[in-house]
Amino acid sequence: MAALWTLPLLLSASLLGCLTLTPPNERPQPHNLPPSLGINSSDGSLSVDLPMALRVFSMDYHHVQAPFEIVLWIMLASLAKLGFHWSGRVPAVVPESCVLIMVGLLVGGVIYGVRHSAPPTLSADAFFLFLLPPIVLDAGYFLPGRLFFENLGTILWYAVLGTLWNVLGIGLSLYGVCLLAHSSLGDVSLLHCLLFGSLIAAVDPVAVLSVFQEMQVNEQLHILVFGESLLNDAVTVVLYKLFESFLRLPMVSGLDVLLGGCRVVVVGIGGLCVGLFFGLLAALTSRFTSRAQVIAPLFVFLYSYLSYLTSEMLHLSGIMAIVTCAVTMKQYVEANVSERSNTSIQYFLKMWSSVSETLIFIFLGVSTIQDVHMWSWPFVCSTLLLCLIWRATGVLLLTAVVNKLRRNAVTFRDQFIIAYGGLRGAICFSLVFLIDDFPKKRLFITTTIVVILFTVFVQGMTIKPLVELLDVKRKKRALPTVSEEIHSRLIDHLLAGIEDVVGYWGQHYWKDKFEHFNKKYLCRFLIRNDHQASSSILRVYQELERREQRGDEEEAPPLVDPRSLGRPLLPEEMESIRRILSRNLQNFNNKQTPAYSRHTLHQDTTVNRTRKPLYRHQSLGERSSYNTITHFPQGEDGALSEPQRARTGLSRSHTVCSISPRSTLLDSSVSAGSAPTRSMDPKAARENRVSPKQQETMERASRKHLSFVFENEKQQ
Repeated sequence: MAALWTLPLLLSASLLGCLTLTPPNERPQPHNLPPSLGINSSDGSLSVDLPMALRVFSMDYHHVQAPFEIVLWIMLASLAKLGFHWSGRVPAVVPESCVLIMVGLLVGGVIYGVRHSAPPTLSADAFFLFLLPPIVLDAGYFLPGRLFFENLGTILWYAVLGTLWNVLGIGLSLYGVCLLAHSSLGDVSLLHCLLFGSLIAAVDPVAVLSVFQEMQVNEQLHILVFGESLLNDAVTVVLYKLFESFLRLPMVSGLDVLLGGCRVVVVGIGGLCVGLFFGLLAALTSRFTSRAQVIAPLFVFLYSYLSYLTSEMLHLSGIMAIVTCAVTMKQYVEANVSERSNTSIQYFLKMWSSVSETLIFIFLGVSTIQDVHMWSWPFVCSTLLLCLIWRATGVLLLTAVVNKLRRNAVTFRDQFIIAYGGLRGAICFSLVFLIDDFPKKRLFITTTIVVILFTVFVQGMTIKPLVELLDVKRKKRALPTVSEEIHSRLIDHLLAGIEDVVGYWGQHYWKDKFEHFNKKYLCRFLIRNDHQASSSILRVYQELERREQRGDEEEAPPLVDPRSLGRPLLPEEMESIRRILSRNLQNFNNKQTPAYSRHTLHQDTTVNRTRKPLYRHQSLGERSSYNTITHFPQGEDGALSEPQRARTGLSRSHTVCSISPRSTLLDSSVSAGSAPTRSMDPKAARENRVSPKQQETMERASRKHLSFVFENEKQQ
């Protein structure tokens, strides 16, 4: 284990050696000239020297300096991550982000000790343009859509109102602290405090993901914390740019505040529209990649990154754009490309985001070793305390309101974890360096670093024991089965029907509307015809198989003892089972009737198609009885009319009662025969005598008598 931890140090030493190969004041030679050319004239002009001898070995570090150092930093980050996962019991106690920051601190200290100058820092452009997009793209592409949209109202409630609550609370409170400590903090204005509050309130999704994925908390708590941190960044970046614009104005009026509020809305909705456009464009492009499957995964990355860059170019929310693009294109891209391309997309996204996350934490540690720090006990301690207080009060107050509108209330334990899990990270660290120079900028940088280290180390290391102490509900250990998925969809469909009947436009109503629109229009336009899924059961099975291939269940321990199982199945046997199951599911779908859909109800019932009824013979005493539950009058031939037939199609199987003409005639004849026969005159008897034609009609009606008809649904 010690050898693995020494590899990053050796790598950093080699990096330092490369950085000190050439003194800074030495002018590098042009790249297009041979090594024998030099500067010999007094005026600095180039003069060609004839080579005295052929050089066997030469070095030109400046030619490869930038890519060489980038590769070395990525190698350092990867080896540090590898050493963490092979360090025994360390991953069970210390989060990965803490270890990576400690490695960065160590490397930064070595660089500072060797060069006697500050190590390289992570620039804001490098973070926002190259390191943040892969992480957000991975989070958006693998976002659990069902959980996210079911809790979208609560997530927006926390992300928008909660962020405004924290920004205004922290900013105004810090301004009060500056007024109290006027001797040392008197030159900090209200707008500077609000600007600092907007960046220090940013909950970092990188830090949250790295901590909460290791704890395996329940799905609802995870999506609330992760979704809030993801959208919180978009809000904080917009507020930061808004306050930065206010600082550059000579005077802020009420109209400027109103325009600033409109700008926040435009930035968010604009990023959403840009992401939606590029997501649909990526889905449409993937439809035509059947003859070039090799480049199919490339469009996922290109369109996503293009949406982010376009939003940044238009000063819109790039985070909203790339998340919307990933969520929009996922289902269509997965349906169009092959399974190998899907696997390539998944592994490349995971690898790309993991490398970016590791580099961010290492550079956080490296950038901490600087000589530009400024310390103020009142400001630093007040910032730490105010961040905890305002987040806790905001979560409690907002949850008390939202629990009145939720079916599944957020428990107090979950509220504590949400408030305690507000970890800060690279978002606020990168934003603080973008502040324009003013006397207390170094104090803002120092305070931001202290808050990041406190939340990552103290809160990140203690949140897992607190989850176990509070007995917070954990994540489900096994993947859902096909039966569970089908029953879940059945309940959703049933709730959508209930909402439609009672006239309540809830989330199931709008979800059913969107699914109908998606199936009728979007899928036909964005998915190839040969990839249109004809069976919903088969589609569910394929989705579960994809999850299994992604290895979602690898992090969860097995439910059963592996010693109790028999020998593992061979790959040939597994492939045979999958092939048989897929074929049987398709055959089953072709034989059985489709699920009830209220959108196709009327057109299904109007199709003129013969149906084979099921008969149940009854005794003579039951033939003259009527069903008191459902009764439809019939015509002369005993057939139902068109409106009545449409009403009978409202359920999958139901009973239609028919009236036997024979039983009616028999009842009338019996009632007529109940009178004394001696009172009837011969003329009336001749009139009541049944003719042979009527007798034949009665016999035909008796043969066609049907007591109960069980109608099956129309087969597609």
